[in-house]
Amino acid sequence: MFELVLLAPESAVESVGDALVALDALSVSVEDADAMTAAESALFGEPGMPPPKAGWQRSRVVALFPTEAAAREAAGLLLLQDFFEGCAVQGVQAVPEQDWVRLTQSQFAPVEITPSFWIVPTWHEPPAAAEQVIRLDPGLAFGTGTHPTTRMCLRWTAQHDWAGQRVLDYGCGSGILAIGAAKFGAHDIVAVDIDPAAVESTQLNAAANHVTLAAGLPELAAGAFDLVLANILATPLKVLAPLLCAHVRSGGHLVLAGILARQADELREAYAPWMALEVSDETDGWILMTAVKG
Repeated sequence: MFELVLLAPESAVESVGDALVALDALSVSVEDADAMTAAESALFGEPGMPPPKAGWQRSRVVALFPTEAAAREAAGLLLLQDFFEGCAVQGVQAVPEQDWVRLTQSQFAPVEITPSFWIVPTWHEPPAAAEQVIRLDPGLAFGTGTHPTTRMCLRWTAQHDWAGQRVLDYGCGSGILAIGAAKFGAHDIVAVDIDPAAVESTQLNAAANHVTLAAGLPELAAGAFDLVLANILATPLKVLAPLLCAHVRSGGHLVLAGILARQADELREAYAPWMALEVSDETDGWILMTAVKG
């Protein structure tokens, strides 16, 4: 494998990237050419808010090609294009052979939910202190335990005894919240999502964790539950307020995540006709909101 490394101003990055794809680059990555210097600029602001600008003033564009000849041919063709004005070819270099699977796996370590409850990828041994473990590998569906919203939901679940309780995981993603409820005693568990890939992921992860649950599309959810979990985002949570509250039995719990701290009041207002939400946890600007149905 060989990398073609380019320098491009903000105005040319999109055109250069499209051209590299058309020239059969195996991958194209873009990064701040001034990273780790005084000129470095941040593109990402508060979660859920638009970025302050579309791109960096100067970008380092790296395209991967299968051979050196292909990389150099692409460089030569780019130099002839009008849109390449202001850009520069920094070089072509061989990419050292690596075990890419092992490299990817090394980025995902066990995640502590509580000192005794951990999310552990299958290629890791559980920590010695782990009394309860969910085995989960990064995949296509959301929810690997690394995001604050997932950790807060699992931490809240771990603080309660769900023995014999009925649980609904609405918007299940990977199924991690449903599996977590099962680990703490729930026995009648329904996990639903609008994405068939998430349903399949949930089924596979449940089997890998020796957990029994029913997974399917939202119409699978029927009746009332002792615990309803929904880790989605604030806007769909507001739309779903009457539906989710209707699924909570009298005396049952509702747990909502995917909410920024600044969105707490609008969620309280949306759910006020049915249940009184309160903030139960906060991490990195995200909050967990819970309620008990009277």
